[in-house]
Amino acid sequence: MKQASNNKGVVRYARIAVACAAFATLVACGGSDNNNNNNASATPAGGVKLQVVSFGDSLSDVGTYSPVITSSFGGGRYTTNPGEVWTQKIAEYYGDTLTPAYVGGFGQPLKANGGFGYAQGGSDVSRTDGIGFAPNNMAQTTWPVTQQVQQYLTDHGSFNSNQLVLVNGGANDILQNLSTMLTTIQTQVAQLTDPTQAPAIVQSVAVSTVGPMAQALAAQIATVLAKGATHVVVMDVPDIGKTPFAAGLAAQLGSAQVPSVISGIVATYNGVLQQSLAVAGISSKVVFIATGNWLTPLLANPSAQGFSNTTGTACTIAQMSANATAYARANPSVLVGGITAEQYGQLFGSSLFCSPNTLTVAGADQSYVFADTIHPTTHAHAAFATFVEGKIAATGLGK
Repeated sequence: MKQASNNKGVVRYARIAVACAAFATLVACGGSDNNNNNNASATPAGGVKLQVVSFGDSLSDVGTYSPVITSSFGGGRYTTNPGEVWTQKIAEYYGDTLTPAYVGGFGQPLKANGGFGYAQGGSDVSRTDGIGFAPNNMAQTTWPVTQQVQQYLTDHGSFNSNQLVLVNGGANDILQNLSTMLTTIQTQVAQLTDPTQAPAIVQSVAVSTVGPMAQALAAQIATVLAKGATHVVVMDVPDIGKTPFAAGLAAQLGSAQVPSVISGIVATYNGVLQQSLAVAGISSKVVFIATGNWLTPLLANPSAQGFSNTTGTACTIAQMSANATAYARANPSVLVGGITAEQYGQLFGSSLFCSPNTLTVAGADQSYVFADTIHPTTHAHAAFATFVEGKIAATGLGK
């Protein structure tokens, strides 16, 4: 998942290495080591050794864009870098190390990396131009989940019983269609004589707009199973309505109802996904992770899991954007594609570029829930991984 942008196709970071100067007042260029050594024992903590394969978006991306981003900014994943994301934690729990299947983007062509992490930041379920996409590998490459699965099959042929396959997708589809859905919902609700029918309109608009994406994701999961996978974990879309992104959008639009509407859209997408799995007859063959069962209690009682901030961002997103904006004003040659300096700056307001030098306060990677306005911190990813591990163990696999 990636923060929403109103400038599809203009995210052309052809000069991204040079743009490191935009952060000169905030962060030293050249990041920390993004590699993680795993000294797994013969019997891992999870009780069984499994090879982990992942498909999805930025929530699961283990470093597709790290070759450029890590060296230029110290970032590389959508969290409080150099921390790990939940898919990496799951892999370690089962004695594996999850690395990117392909690396590149931001001016570099994608190349095979030998790993099994196929998820890419910005990716949709089936649409090729996801959030942050630019052609010719000039920004995020955003292979959709459909392409990720097909590429895995091209690379490896099939899945096997010694693998744990992690799948997520749909958040970027929601974000890319959010403006249109909100406008349609607002128009239709305004025509109601019975305001209690508003939730039905939200559901109807979401079903027609992003429902097909949920069905497409279910179809990919069916393909994964048909190709030999026996341990498949499906993560639904976290409640975007409970993120700083939703709160900020509500303030921007002057509507306190925005977060609840977004929550309704997400719930509808997740409902269609579950229904599609059931219709395909594969619900019992996957471990379905309802993220709301983790996120809702966490936000209600954050201190129980060691968090103290649920509304702010651990990364100095505003300052990162401001520095990039100032750089673009001083160096207008970076403003390709007709974007403004402000739009250019917004592109850098993401945890993808976040490092220890850009934390809001010391230890924010552990005390905050959100790294930027939508992505989890290192601690939140670890907490979610523990939640998922428990759900997997409940099925009788490992412990």
